[in-house]
Amino acid sequence: MEGDLNMSRIGKLPIAIPAGVEIDVSSNNIVTVKGKLGTLKQAIDPAITVAVEDGNIVVKRHTEQKRHKSLHGLYRALIANMVKGVSEGFKVTQELVGVGFKVSNTGNLLEFSLGYSHNILLELPEEIKVQTITERGKNPTIIMECADKQLIGQVAAKIRSLRKPEPYKGKGILFAGEEIRKKAGKTAAK
Repeated sequence: MEGDLNMSRIGKLPIAIPAGVEIDVSSNNIVTVKGKLGTLKQAIDPAITVAVEDGNIVVKRHTEQKRHKSLHGLYRALIANMVKGVSEGFKVTQELVGVGFKVSNTGNLLEFSLGYSHNILLELPEEIKVQTITERGKNPTIIMECADKQLIGQVAAKIRSLRKPEPYKGKGILFAGEEIRKKAGKTAAK
């Protein structure tokens, strides 16, 4: 019950449209957001209405049904992410922690050396700008930038799944600033 109240409260908040961002709501309920970093589209459920009023995007629902309340907050959040994405963009930084772990990129093709018998190649979508940094004494780092929050989140999760952080040695692919809680291993019986 509490979650529905929170989502509908979020849904009522208007979204300010920054300078240089254009919003178009088509008759078949598809919201298109254009900005300096790209164009994003999102289909909206027919139970939700999206309108531009006084330089703000307003998301409204037709009924007070539980489903419509939750959709209200969901679509408001998705549209807010689209507006932020095309105006500022999203950035994800990941580190490779482990002896001999390496990453390099050629355009959008990443090559990982993660302690397996073979290197792993991963082709990133063209919407993502990627940069790899390898400095002496520091962990290799991957920096990704994209206008689409969902896409960059999926790609970051895929990269992390190549070598998930493990709690015994603390090795793996981490998000920048993430701490691994280490566990003590088993000790030999006496």
